[in-house]
Amino acid sequence: MSAEASGTVRGRLRRAGRGRTGQEPGGPDGSGGSGGAAGKGRRPRGTRRFPLFTRDTARPEGGGRAAPGDAPAPARQWPLLSVLITVGVGLLVIALDAFRVGLLLVGIGLLGGAVLRWLLPRVGMLAVRSRFTDIVTYGVLGLAVVLLALMAQPRPWLEIPFLDDVLHYTVRNR
Repeated sequence: MSAEASGTVRGRLRRAGRGRTGQEPGGPDGSGGSGGAAGKGRRPRGTRRFPLFTRDTARPEGGGRAAPGDAPAPARQWPLLSVLITVGVGLLVIALDAFRVGLLLVGIGLLGGAVLRWLLPRVGMLAVRSRFTDIVTYGVLGLAVVLLALMAQPRPWLEIPFLDDVLHYTVRNR
C-alpha cells in the first residue's frame, strides 16, 4: 500500500501537492513557482488546528520531580512510594486476617496521599489530575475506606445511629 493510498499524514500531504517539507507546490519559497521578490522570505501559513496525532501530554500541575534530577528514581518519587507502601502493607495485613486494621491502613494511605498532594508543590507521579481533583479523589476515597473499616461488623468501632436507622428502614420495608 502506498503512502498516497494510506491515511497517513505524509500521504495526505502528497495528495495535496506538498512535499516532505510542507512547502506549497512550485517554488522553494512557497510562492507558486516564479520565486519573485514578492514571495521571498515568506513562510508557509501555519494552521491553528490540532495535530492529527499527539506525541505528548501535558504534565499535571505539580507533577514534576519531588527531588532533584540527579537523585535516584525512588528518591524522586517518594510521595507516590510512601502511599503505595502504606496501601501495600494494609493489603498484606488484610491477607494475614486482620481485616479492620488492614483497611484502616489502606484508608490512611489514601488520606496521606491527599495531604501530600495538598502540602507539597511537586509530588512526582502522585499527581495524576489537577491538584483539586487529586485532593478530592484521594480524600473522599480514603475517608470512605476508613469509615467503612470503622463500621464493619461484627463489633464495629464506630456506630452512627442515623445509618443504622436507614439500614433498618430499608430492610424492614422490603
